[in-house]
Order: sequence, then structure tokens, then C-alpha cells
Amino acid sequence: MKNRARLLLNGGLFQIGWLACVFGAQRPWLLMVALACLAVHLRWVAQDSREWRVLLRVAACGWVLDTTLLHLGLFDFLGARLVLPLWLALLWLLFASTLRYSLGWTARSWWLSSLLGAFGGPLSYLGGAKLADVSLPLGPWPSMFLLALIWALLLPALHLVARCRSM
Repeated sequence: MKNRARLLLNGGLFQIGWLACVFGAQRPWLLMVALACLAVHLRWVAQDSREWRVLLRVAACGWVLDTTLLHLGLFDFLGARLVLPLWLALLWLLFASTLRYSLGWTARSWWLSSLLGAFGGPLSYLGGAKLADVSLPLGPWPSMFLLALIWALLLPALHLVARCRSM
């Protein structure tokens, strides 16, 4: 598959998977769509047979972050008190799949990555919170400000994690 088609497919799979995950919070059968998006990514997009390792490393960072934010009270999932719900765990795997493909261009400079993280990260959380019925106990503006700060640092760091070949 040509590089441009690979990037477009990756971006499209992420968007479909994102929607499947956030709507899957109330309709768990939709999580199968997200899993199918991951399978297609690994089969037709990924250029490295070890791509699953990259996905797990990046997603593990996200799982730790969101679990910490859950315990700090930044957001509240219906029924999830100790661990992240499955739909959010899958969403991190889907996001991880974009770092070396459709979002790879943001790794060219740390400030570009920080800028995208500061705006895109909180907007994704806000959209997901509204669609998946997640509450933001601090209120939307304080939550978005805190998430912007976190994601301005997180996205460049996740690019480094995605590029690491030692694991």
C-alpha cells in the first residue's frame, strides 16, 4: 500500500474507532468495531511486524495517565471507580496507532506536537465526555485547562515512546 493511502486509512480507522469507542460506552457491541479497526491497522497499515509493541507501550502510558486522573477526580465514569472502562482502554490503543502514521507529522518538532496536544487532547476528552456520559467534576473549563497543560507535555513524550525500539 502506498504511503498516502496508508496515512488516510490510518486516520479514517482512528475516526471510526473513536466513535465506536465513545458510543460503545453505552452500546458495548460497538467495541467490536474498534477492535476491527485495530486489526485492519495491524494488517494493512502497520509497516513493522512489531507494531503491536508500540501500541501497547503508548497505550500503557495513557492507561496510567487516565487512571491517575480518574483517581484525582478529574473525570468520573459511570460504574468505573478503580480502573478505566474498556472503551477508553481501546481508545488509547487506537490513538497509539496514529502516532507513526496519520499524526506522524506532529513529531517533526516538539512545539508543533505540544500545540496539537494542548488543543486536540482536551477537545477529544470533552467530546468523548459528552458522548460517553462521563462527568467532569471540576467543571469543563478547569478540566480543559488542566488537560491542555498535560497534553502539551504528553504528546511530544508519546512520540518518543512510539519511536523507542528497545522494547
